[in-house]
Amino acid sequence: MKAAILIQGWYRRYMARLEMRRRYTWSIFQSIEYAGEQDQLQLSSFFSFMLDNFTHLNDLISQLLDPVVDPWLGRETCYELIPVAESYSGPRISFPLSVSHTNSLVNAFKEHQTLHARYALQLLWETKKLLKQMPNIVHMSTSYAKEITICGDLHGHLDDLLLIFYKNGLPSAETPYVFNGDFVDRGKQSTEVVLILFAYLLLYPNHMHLNRGNHEDHIMNLRYGFTKEVMQKYKTHGREILQLFQDVFSLLPIATVIDSKVLIVHGGISDQTDLDFLNSIERQKVHRTNIVNPPPSPRLQMVDVLWSDPKPQDGCTPNTFRGGGCYYGPDVTQRLLRHHGYQLLIRSHECKQEGYEICHGGNVITIFSASNYYEEGSNRGAYVKLGQDLLPRFYQYQVSRTTRKLTLTQRVRAAEGSALRALQEKLFSHRSELLTGFLPFDHNNTGFVSVSEWAQVLETVLRLDLPWRTLRPHLARLAPDGSVEYLSCFDYMGPGLHLPQVTPNLAETLVRYRTDLELIFNIIDKDHSGLISLDEFRHTWRLFSGHLGVALDDGAIDALARSIDFNKDGSIDFTEFLEAFRVVHKLDKDH
Repeated sequence: MKAAILIQGWYRRYMARLEMRRRYTWSIFQSIEYAGEQDQLQLSSFFSFMLDNFTHLNDLISQLLDPVVDPWLGRETCYELIPVAESYSGPRISFPLSVSHTNSLVNAFKEHQTLHARYALQLLWETKKLLKQMPNIVHMSTSYAKEITICGDLHGHLDDLLLIFYKNGLPSAETPYVFNGDFVDRGKQSTEVVLILFAYLLLYPNHMHLNRGNHEDHIMNLRYGFTKEVMQKYKTHGREILQLFQDVFSLLPIATVIDSKVLIVHGGISDQTDLDFLNSIERQKVHRTNIVNPPPSPRLQMVDVLWSDPKPQDGCTPNTFRGGGCYYGPDVTQRLLRHHGYQLLIRSHECKQEGYEICHGGNVITIFSASNYYEEGSNRGAYVKLGQDLLPRFYQYQVSRTTRKLTLTQRVRAAEGSALRALQEKLFSHRSELLTGFLPFDHNNTGFVSVSEWAQVLETVLRLDLPWRTLRPHLARLAPDGSVEYLSCFDYMGPGLHLPQVTPNLAETLVRYRTDLELIFNIIDKDHSGLISLDEFRHTWRLFSGHLGVALDDGAIDALARSIDFNKDGSIDFTEFLEAFRVVHKLDKDH
């Protein structure tokens, strides 16, 4: 008996430690994700600021953000001019779509085939025509079907979409769906996911509904991968396809209401949300929610609907963690539901470990449908079904080819390792600021500070709201007296390539801000060829340094440009540029 009690106690402590590791791993992933979104919104705000305050740059920035549409694309039948070779073995579709067309599309994507550019353009044109006729807020009724299925973020996870269809049934009049935004970005098969969703929207326009998410946005797509994916999969006509995608995204409805009782939006609400007003705006004119400068009310309300998150406390405050939208409390939810006679708000936008979460006394449901979002085994996906009783029923799943073979400990260890690598990169990219923060505590220049001082500096500089004391053994070495050797924070990481011409400060700045710089680069690289001239690169960097508010020597910028132009052909391959300033683990580099 005593042995059994000892084993039971050991097992409980073991599981508690495992759960602690799982929780801080999750906190790292989420904090770094939201910090990236905050950077994205700050960069977007920078463009808006430039438009508002520097008239001599208006034409330049407007041209960058609003690419000129090819007149050829303006013709609805432009796709008819694109020949389909007899050797093309992918799916062939025609309109109006039939069930056999959607089946062939799904089966082709399962086999990793690409839909021909002609059919992709035609599908997008037909989707655009349909969406133009739809209201901003779509109404559905359970009286036409036993249940309505609501899915959250997919983010290019085709396997999750296919698993949902396998478990729940393909979209049809008997199996209606609402997909609540963020179909694209981050995942590798965003194109396939969104084309399947559009195809079923065309096949069942009364039973398949798509809300817009914050990632159905031109600038978000430049940063988080959808633009690059489209251009890689469509070497010819990629620009035209991408432009049509953006047009379609701008026309996606903002919300769906079921039985006049359940409101479905991507992010949420604020204390200023006016659904009647949102239903009246021309949504396509405010589709670049973070970039253009439309009248304040439509833009701010759209940002709130797409970006906001619920919080447990009453009130409404700016969402500083994401950098856009707001945090809304139970009182804000209750007030809006009561005003419209609703009883439930369903939203997405946040990854949850179990695929869903209920808050605000049962009045708010978060549903997230991309499993393994941060790392293999990191989270389940889920969808929710509502019948005529409007009682939510949740269904969870996890797409995995390897997770089932791993023990719980192995799954936690794999996710933890990935999270810590991302955090170590974050430390390296803020090295100068962190060192500046440590020095006032290191009066005798020993290289050591106390654990509490170390944690205070990291939180002040990085603002990630993480359990730094718990994470310390994974991030820095401890001296025998219990103090932290703060320089050891940076031992794990190093730059991927040594460029002797580049000053250390410039190299660190590039490591830290390379995602922002890549975004500006992609905007200037209008044909998405991956190449810009040396002059364009200089212009990119100077525009970017204006965004940072830092002055850098033109000579250093020119030296950087010359050093990256390895073959001396007068143009820069940005892939090489990113590789030059990629942060790598020294262990990986050594092996």
